[in-house]
Amino acid sequence: MSQESPSALRHRVGDLVFFNLTRFFAVVTLLLLAGIIVSLIHGALPAIDKFGLSFLWTAEWNPPMDRFGALIPIYGTLATSLVALVIAVPVSFGIALFLTELAPPWLRRPLGIAIELLAGIPSIVYGMWGLLVFAPIFAEYVQPALASTVGKVPLLGALFQGAPMGIGILSAGIILAVMTIPFIASVMRDVFEITPPMLKESAYALGSTTWEVVWNVVLPYTKIGVVGGIMLGLGRALGETMAVTFLIGNMNFFNGISLFLPGNSIASALANEFAEAESEIYTASLIELGLILFVITLIVLTLSKILLNRLSAQEGTSS
Repeated sequence: MSQESPSALRHRVGDLVFFNLTRFFAVVTLLLLAGIIVSLIHGALPAIDKFGLSFLWTAEWNPPMDRFGALIPIYGTLATSLVALVIAVPVSFGIALFLTELAPPWLRRPLGIAIELLAGIPSIVYGMWGLLVFAPIFAEYVQPALASTVGKVPLLGALFQGAPMGIGILSAGIILAVMTIPFIASVMRDVFEITPPMLKESAYALGSTTWEVVWNVVLPYTKIGVVGGIMLGLGRALGETMAVTFLIGNMNFFNGISLFLPGNSIASALANEFAEAESEIYTASLIELGLILFVITLIVLTLSKILLNRLSAQEGTSS
């Protein structure tokens, strides 16, 4: 029977230690996630017992009377995140396209660094800038223009009606778009750059334009990374607190679906009211809001994972 050499034994012990260490980190992550879920459910139990599922579609938020509903914060969270995505995705796509296909070499690096620096600005700075600089300009020039044009379109116009106050769901969504653009654009630029040059050069040799190369070659090759970047931006928008708190208006009254109206978001409600919650049911309702935000984020991540798996399964099946 052959005896294992000291070098081979040392390598085997190192592999065993490395395997168990990485497994320990993975288990700790799962335990932390389970602990967060259990603590949220335990803290929200009084509100869950009292309000049941009606908490999700009740618009009333009345702390003195201990009557609470999550409809307004849920609507504000989803509306601001959707506005942010509608604005941020095409802008990010244009930035990534310019940096990888159109920008001269001397401009690519400084412009790319400038965009990435936007991601490092604290959210409270975005909020203060939005409230003190952006909101007055938005109320004086942009909102009246939107109301007089898009606001007169049937059905769609209902989203752009109301007094131009500068703050509200639309303002918060625009600031969220500015905050998420660096994340989405950086991911898109990175995945666009990994497209094999031979594929693009072959398309150009066949007479394709830059847009046709991007749409028919680059995007199909990098679609998984693009979707991942969009989901990263959506996750940032769903959980953003300070910037939204400054601009959304923090109103718990539902007066219509107009994006001009003030509203509230789950993260903003938690930041503003958690320190003021005195009764048990008030605290439990806020914790249930946190649980709802956790579930919304989990649903978004699950759907994105399903989409990415389907995209991966379709690789190479289309000609």
